[in-house]
Amino acid sequence: MTTRHLETLSIGEFGRRAGLSVKALRLYDVSGLLRADSVDPATGYRRYRADQFDRARRISLLRRVEMPLSVMPEVLDAPDDEAVLRLDRWWAAQEAIMQNRRGSVAWLRGQLAHGVISPEQTYEVSARDVPTTKVASVCVEVYQNTLVQTMRSCEWAIRNHLDQQRAVTTPEFWVLYHGPVTPDNDAAIEVCLPFTGAAEPTGEIVIRVEPAHREVYTTVARDDAFYPRIMHAYEAVSTHALRHGLVPSGPEREIYLNDWDQISGTDPFVHVAQPIQE
Repeated sequence: MTTRHLETLSIGEFGRRAGLSVKALRLYDVSGLLRADSVDPATGYRRYRADQFDRARRISLLRRVEMPLSVMPEVLDAPDDEAVLRLDRWWAAQEAIMQNRRGSVAWLRGQLAHGVISPEQTYEVSARDVPTTKVASVCVEVYQNTLVQTMRSCEWAIRNHLDQQRAVTTPEFWVLYHGPVTPDNDAAIEVCLPFTGAAEPTGEIVIRVEPAHREVYTTVARDDAFYPRIMHAYEAVSTHALRHGLVPSGPEREIYLNDWDQISGTDPFVHVAQPIQE
């Protein structure tokens, strides 16, 4: 055995100590998430250094909480203080997804178990002028069951890019619906982050200007921002527009005011809005 092998561990031994399977380690090596220290050119056997345990164990923990492999480098490769922020953002998105599901299940369970129909929430609809706004955005096709995860992942990716560009943002972000998103029908959504300062596009992230427009909107509390209850807000906006003869001039949208975990259940969470012709 060479001196090199005395300094390293076989893939099997390394996997046992790190809590990762050989199959997983091979995948992480190929993907670049956790490169082997060396690969024998004749046999393909991989070997790892002991100082790679920390990264391996972090990967194992992140897999246990079901963080996608594509997201992990954003946490693993960042300085510790930045990694904490990115981990917190991702986990807040998971909490929002669970809250959304919990609300839907509670609503349905009340109907099934007791024949209880939740009282329809009444929404006051207002109109406002929205100025020309510079946004960074990503367009993606989604189904309803992947909507929350996708829109938060896109928001996170855009924020990371804008942070690197030293652009100035706020907690607000938008989701524009270019078609009906259902469990059986995917449609395009556009996740937008308003910002000030200079930023360049990259990959799927584009920089564009949202034209000034007038819109009608209503406000939904955090505890009501789940399907199907949020649909009452959409109905209120649509009914208001029809009643007043207002003509839509752009896609319906949700304007999120803050992170889900930063506000209480009865606080304003999202505006449901419809741009209209002047």
